[in-house]
Amino acid sequence: MTTVTPIEAALEVECADDVAWSDAADVVIVGWGAAGACAAIEARDAGASVLVIDRFAGGGASALSGGVVYAGGGTRYQHQAGYVDTPEAMGEYLQREVGDAVRPATLERFCRDSVANLEWLEAQGARFGATMPQHKTSYPRDGEYLYHSGNELVPACRGEWEPAARGHRTVGSGQSGAALYAVLRAATLRAGAHALTQAAVRRLVRERASGRVIGVEAWALPDGDARTRRHAQLQRWITRWRNLLPRRVEAWRAEATRIERDAARPHLIRARRGVVLATGGFVHNAQMLAEHAPQARDGWRIGTAGCDGSGIRLGLSVGAQAGRLANVSAWRFIVPPSAWPKAMVVNARGERFCNEEVYGARLGHEIVERQGGRAWLVMDARLRRAAIRQCLFGGLWAFQALPALAMMLFSAQRAPSIAALATRIGVQPMQLVRHWEAYNAAARGERNDEFGKSRGMRQVLQHAPFYAVSLSIVEPMLPLPILTLGGLRVNEDDGHVGDAQGRDIAGLFAAGRTAIGLPSSHYVSGLSLAACVFSGRRAGRAAAMA
Repeated sequence: MTTVTPIEAALEVECADDVAWSDAADVVIVGWGAAGACAAIEARDAGASVLVIDRFAGGGASALSGGVVYAGGGTRYQHQAGYVDTPEAMGEYLQREVGDAVRPATLERFCRDSVANLEWLEAQGARFGATMPQHKTSYPRDGEYLYHSGNELVPACRGEWEPAARGHRTVGSGQSGAALYAVLRAATLRAGAHALTQAAVRRLVRERASGRVIGVEAWALPDGDARTRRHAQLQRWITRWRNLLPRRVEAWRAEATRIERDAARPHLIRARRGVVLATGGFVHNAQMLAEHAPQARDGWRIGTAGCDGSGIRLGLSVGAQAGRLANVSAWRFIVPPSAWPKAMVVNARGERFCNEEVYGARLGHEIVERQGGRAWLVMDARLRRAAIRQCLFGGLWAFQALPALAMMLFSAQRAPSIAALATRIGVQPMQLVRHWEAYNAAARGERNDEFGKSRGMRQVLQHAPFYAVSLSIVEPMLPLPILTLGGLRVNEDDGHVGDAQGRDIAGLFAAGRTAIGLPSSHYVSGLSLAACVFSGRRAGRAAAMA
């Protein structure tokens, strides 16, 4: 049984008055994660009545995230930490990450509005801080709320400005996404928006003659029904155990889908001004993933069951155009422990192919997209000891320390020489030895590093025995997380969804991961949530004025 939301062809009607609507609002928002919440708040601030609909209880991938917002250009937390940042410096760096995903004017606007958008989040109740970790990390510890969340410290990515920390982690205990979403959820309701949860939108409603989207058909579970309570319970279990009990989670998803099929009833809901699609990506839609990004199918999927591409498919049902669906962010973080980036990463041929100090999504992209999903981290005995000490005594998160420790202690390949290690891991000995010698020569300062690795991150690997840790996409002890980056093509001025000719589809908008946006080429931590705020506010404001 498929567990994705079934999407049907749009319901075509002559005019809105011909429909027996169950409910109505000026703006109807499909998906109540960060993007949907920001759209709802902005639409209410513009004076529109708002109904937000979610297949589950709201939150989506945003609530499961680290709660990091990529912000710069001179936030007060950057000032407090001693950084001088400008929108121009932020834009120069992000251009390397964003590429051509959005127009230069859109990137410029994003950077120019960054300080104001962070302050807007604070006005909703979110809190941030200026305390920083001592070392580069994939995610800072509790009490540390500002950090370099991308490739800002990598020499090749710096540009002419000094690198500034722009990862603003929401103040909270543990993974801060839940804290940030709780703020946005409360702000949505406080603003006066209404919510319909445990309701999946299966098709859009549009006027035949004009093509304008005028509403949605939502299949909602009945209030007070035992099956509805069971559906909510199943979703809590799925969210909690999604990565630890995959088989049980699939059974729970199938049961939740059966409840939706048997108990949900259709409700036609009118959108007097516009519909905003904000249901996230499609990482939990196996068919879409196999069709568009088969290279990433074996990755560890980040998100919830609601990340099934329903918003994208709803857009396609009325002639929208999607793009960049093959783009997947694959995360292979090798820091912390901070010793690991001083090791050497090689591919299945024994060749070094990347600067080891780059942000984990950049390394993961290289492994999955260009190296067939296979790679090894090669280190010597001295570096391995340092990494083990950091895992045991470095105050790391358990999700950072335990997998790295398990890999080094239980599954790493070991050999007395580099040539013997090559044989153990099935790569070409001559190639591995050649790249190891070149790596060590650069570490000794005898030559430039081939991939621009900074001098402080180079270390001679000469103390036998030598070890190799698998960084491949199929590695049970060290899962490689993935999320999708593509979505519907939108008018970057207002978030309108576009058709095959690039024209706005009247009454239809998209935001967050449902739409192509700033993170649609490459991902850095915090850029997705920042884009949710940016695009969500944009779409909510435009829909309210449509």
